[in-house]
Amino acid sequence: MTPEDVQSYFRKSDGQYLFARWGRPIVPVVFGVEEKTLEIIKGAVEAVVTLANHKMAETDPELGANLMIFFLRDWKELLDVPNLEEMVPGLDALVARLDDMRANHYRTFRFDDQAAIRACFAFVRMDAELSKLPAETIALNEAVQMIVLWSDRAFKERSPLVTVSGSAVLRPDLADLIRAAYDPMMPCSANDDAHAYRLSARTELSR
Repeated sequence: MTPEDVQSYFRKSDGQYLFARWGRPIVPVVFGVEEKTLEIIKGAVEAVVTLANHKMAETDPELGANLMIFFLRDWKELLDVPNLEEMVPGLDALVARLDDMRANHYRTFRFDDQAAIRACFAFVRMDAELSKLPAETIALNEAVQMIVLWSDRAFKERSPLVTVSGSAVLRPDLADLIRAAYDPMMPCSANDDAHAYRLSARTELSR
């Protein structure tokens, strides 16, 4: 993966290069699904965390759970979640905007004093389009999207997943990039193009 390829995954629409990875073990909690689906989602998260050579934990000492994934049918359901406004400021306006856009997913991150990821809140509205997909595909996509802070346009033209023998799997080039991003020699966050060159060099070494 060339430095330009790497930059395309972390350069935002406004032109800013911005990268962040998790700085603490990931503790997921999932709302709005049955027990069977819950196991699928947590399994996908664990698989991607293992790929990154990062860690999971039973609880976060500060937040309890730091990866919260909500599945819903209507964005207005978020307004009934207790205390969610405290975690996601401006919730009313966000719900109205997502409803107007007819969006089917949204995620927002929180960062620590080193600019590493400390929490992620992911919301998935199961519209007609998403309802056609297997739970495993949706789960893996969410797991990939939360493991680092991707650009808002990183996957606009190409999905992070490919189909192999009828099952969705992570693209090999992105697997290399994620492993490289969690190299202990790499910083937890960065906002300059030099980081992309370092990541590019490590994508081969991460295999």
